[in-house]
Amino acid sequence: MQYFTSVGLEVHAQLLTASKIFCGCSTAFGAPPNTNVCQICLGYPGALPVLNRNAVELAARAAIALGCTVHPVSVFARKHYFYPDLPKGYQISQHALPLATDGLMAIDSAGGPRSIRIVRLHMEEDAGKSLHGEGVSTESFTGVDFNRSGVPLIEIVTAPDIDSAEVAAACFSRIRDVLVAIGVTDGNMEEGSLRCDANVSVRLSSDAPLGVKTETKNINSFRFVQRALQFEIDRQVALLAAGERVEQETRLWDSSTGRTVSMRGKEEAHDYRYLPEPDLRPLHISPQFVGELRRTLPELPEQARERLMATYGLPAYDAGVLTQSVALTRYYEAVAAASGNPKGASNWIMVEVLGRLNAAGDDIADLEIAPESLASLIRLADSGRITGPTAKQVFERMFVEGGRPEAIVEAEGLARVNDEATIAALVRETLAAHPKPVEQYRAGKKQTLGFLVGQVMKASSGKADPETVSRHVRRLLEQV
Repeated sequence: MQYFTSVGLEVHAQLLTASKIFCGCSTAFGAPPNTNVCQICLGYPGALPVLNRNAVELAARAAIALGCTVHPVSVFARKHYFYPDLPKGYQISQHALPLATDGLMAIDSAGGPRSIRIVRLHMEEDAGKSLHGEGVSTESFTGVDFNRSGVPLIEIVTAPDIDSAEVAAACFSRIRDVLVAIGVTDGNMEEGSLRCDANVSVRLSSDAPLGVKTETKNINSFRFVQRALQFEIDRQVALLAAGERVEQETRLWDSSTGRTVSMRGKEEAHDYRYLPEPDLRPLHISPQFVGELRRTLPELPEQARERLMATYGLPAYDAGVLTQSVALTRYYEAVAAASGNPKGASNWIMVEVLGRLNAAGDDIADLEIAPESLASLIRLADSGRITGPTAKQVFERMFVEGGRPEAIVEAEGLARVNDEATIAALVRETLAAHPKPVEQYRAGKKQTLGFLVGQVMKASSGKADPETVSRHVRRLLEQV
């Protein structure tokens, strides 16, 4: 039997502010436990919250970028629940009157373009963090770190328009791209700046009411979103196919086993006993404020992609990679302009630059190679002064030690070797050192040509002209 899937996402993004949403404590990641705290974010009696204006600006900017309507009046509420890392016994959030509603987001997926409705976007404070055996005296105890308590968040809630795990991952990725591009969040999932909860249900007919849903909590990577939701979809389908019921509950994704596991029964809104926050007045946002934010909104990723494709003739894939952040787009455009080779600049940045940055866990802001230096390296390779393998060798030196590519080539003697006599001598030496592949080639195994050319290039430290090497190798191999 065919089952129909419905998924709705709840994306939590930490706003890129220097201080918390209701107090002046730092939001910096990695501070010693319970050092970025005060009476307000620890919930001391009588301590009154004061709303962070910058947090409001960033939240409203995100709402505009996601096509939402920013409401002139929104209200903060107390969301009551008990958990050790919630110092006040409630979380300040928004419920009945959120900051923004009714957005629409276009995404690309394997099945083609999709439009996903955004039900609401609201502001709230984060809770603290429970540390199980992490820096506490013994693993039999749990410590509580309140540094995250009061960190400003937005929660973006989509409609259940998503019909597969693959589309859910694409939607989560798209939301991150937009928020990072407009400077609302850094999108660092390893540090908890971006998290995703997913509500999943399945049913037998596309026009039947939605099935019983489960919520999978705190998924912190695109890959895990897809894996967790696919497991949960398959689990629910298997239950229904066996004549069993799906229980409404909250589940956790266990990446080590590749399974979701039951955590607790799923709460409804009334379980939280929402009530208006008495210590915060309703938030009023003027049309002029929204208009100014809209006017100054940075270029969105889809706009940047279209522009790169039109201006530089890039394929859609390249443009998609290069618009992951505003900083990356600017870096690419600077390299493309200085090198005169837009496609070459794209290839170098996507493969070499991003490859090294990802391996190091860094982003483009951490790169110490100036756009002009990378452009100079591309020009050296394009002009034939150095070979492709040499260019990669020079790039490695630049990435680790810095320096200009021309100076590295000069100091290390890395210029391309074009001299026919020198190359012919290298070829003769290489063929003499590898008699078996030579015999195999002459016996009809022509694929050994590539191996022998590679050995000559290796002997020349990548400096010999590859076309000249290939011509000499072929000529000597075909001599009787």
